[in-house]
Amino acid sequence: MKTIILGDTHGRPIWENIINQEKNFDRLIFVGDYFDSKQYTAAQQIDNFAKIIEYKNTHPEKEIVLLVGNHDLHYFPEIGDTGTSGYQPLAKYDIEEIIQANRKHLQVAYRWSRFLVSHAGISSEFMNITFGSGKWNNTTVVDDLNTAFIKNLFLFKFFGTEPSGDDPEQTPLWIRTPSLVQSNIGSTLGQYTQIFGHTMIADINEVATITKGKYYLIDCLGTSKEYLVVEDGMIRTSKINNGI
Repeated sequence: MKTIILGDTHGRPIWENIINQEKNFDRLIFVGDYFDSKQYTAAQQIDNFAKIIEYKNTHPEKEIVLLVGNHDLHYFPEIGDTGTSGYQPLAKYDIEEIIQANRKHLQVAYRWSRFLVSHAGISSEFMNITFGSGKWNNTTVVDDLNTAFIKNLFLFKFFGTEPSGDDPEQTPLWIRTPSLVQSNIGSTLGQYTQIFGHTMIADINEVATITKGKYYLIDCLGTSKEYLVVEDGMIRTSKINNGI
């Protein structure tokens, strides 16, 4: 079983180069942030997201997982502009339209084996506050989050006073890596290998090495063009040289 996991897209069509390079894979996971870019126009971002949806719909033989990021959440009509950097007010109606048409494809988290994937990471403190201590466990964590996303989007908005979201109680769309790691010390979530984006980094292996392979920060499509491959339980980084 071969899984490809891609960092924040932000309108980049590089994912097409990656799947053409890899060719044979069973599962493809996007960690979210399909919109808000300084490099691509809103129209290009919308077209890129439409192509991702089309790829999912036309390849039923593959499992295509689309996670939601903070730069997608503020285009859900009931959420609206949250003051997030990069928000595109002039294009909001067009982006809201394609989000609304395809929101059934989006989810907060995905898990298989020992791997837990989300946009920014899942902290035990957020889970305890949101669902109640002792009311969730490693078996239910993904279903709990994805069900909550359908029933109450507002649970995943940015909150608190720390401007970057470096708060252990922050949501899986906003938490920063130091708080994520600290929150899960001694938690059952620490049993997982968490894979996430949200914070741009130059090298996937930087955080993985520091955390001894427990956390992989993969927001590298705009820097090193690295992505993650998990095959038969083994993790490796890969890189595309002709991506844009």
